[in-house]
Amino acid sequence: MITSKQRSYLRSMANNMESIFNIGKAGIEKNFLKQIDEALESRELIKISILNNCDYDAREASDAICEELHCEGIQTIGNKVVLYRKSTKKPKIELP
Repeated sequence: MITSKQRSYLRSMANNMESIFNIGKAGIEKNFLKQIDEALESRELIKISILNNCDYDAREASDAICEELHCEGIQTIGNKVVLYRKSTKKPKIELP
């Protein structure tokens, strides 16, 4: 579990990031979760866009992904989701 200060720090880092994944009509599948898992391991902090034709809203998608991949949902604004998980091999982000 991360503190509110750490969450704020991660939100500021994600502010100018581009979304690297889109969730659309296909929803959240096993293959998609595997790609997110690999991205979290290499980047630690990622941003995902939820498209209008998706069955999930941003909060539901964030909760579903976090439950499956054991990561932290940092922020959900509009149709954007920011996720964080510390890398087990090469941690890059040092939290305050």
